[in-house]
Amino acid sequence: MQHKPTTNRELRKRRHIRVRAVIKGTATRPRLAVYRSNRFVSAQLIDDAAGKTIAAAHGREFKGPQSLQAKAVGSAIAKAAKAAGVGSVVFDRAGYRYGGQVKTLSDAAREGGLTF
Repeated sequence: MQHKPTTNRELRKRRHIRVRAVIKGTATRPRLAVYRSNRFVSAQLIDDAAGKTIAAAHGREFKGPQSLQAKAVGSAIAKAAKAAGVGSVVFDRAGYRYGGQVKTLSDAAREGGLTF
């Protein structure tokens, strides 16, 4: 018998697995995957069909609070996507709530020209 997940990390992992069963990235429309840690936020454009990362941006590259990091990462990933010839993505929030850093990152990516 499996144990019931009790920690927030385990619950987030279950949500992420459930979402990933449906969301797939392709070369023309890659998956924009978001990851949050206690200190940083990062994003990747992933082509799941080929198993390759097209572009990535990490909060280490930007100074300041996490909300500003998220905005900078969103802008950077949008710029990298345009350089790679990608205009449309599938958004994967990885089981995180759509708010705070995740929302800021996605808004900045939309302002940078990506469509979800």
